Amino acid sequence: MRRLSWLLVLLVAACATGPKFESVASSLAATPQGKARIFFYRATSLGAAIQPDIRLNGKVVGKAEPHGVFFVDVDPGNMEVVSGSEVEKKLTFQVAPADRRYVRMAVGFGVVVWRVIPELVDEAEAKQEMAGLAYTGAAAK
Repeated sequence: MRRLSWLLVLLVAACATGPKFESVASSLAATPQGKARIFFYRATSLGAAIQPDIRLNGKVVGKAEPHGVFFVDVDPGNMEVVSGSEVEKKLTFQVAPADRRYVRMAVGFGVVVWRVIPELVDEAEAKQEMAGLAYTGAAAK
């Protein structure tokens, strides 16, 4: 029983903190003119101890925090999302001005540890999954 208690404490501590995304979504700044917005989220606590960096076109833009969501505004063009733990997983896609893309950081079991795998998700599914997650990005305006 004591082990189970410690496991629960570890899982809760490993999850993202912040206001619920659904409570701040309407107060987020609009996407700047000529830019696209990419949302990154991780909807489960599976493999909670594994929180690799998320890199977009070679630049770290955040972490794959369990139950967390954030976004970045980008110039249009080709995008490459990379997430790595034991093996790097890549996702490539294009964005045009005013586009919104949703990248779910899915979790699967690797050879030694959990893997975090970026997946492009349609808007309706993403919004449903993101609603109860913690917003971990910049403060809402």
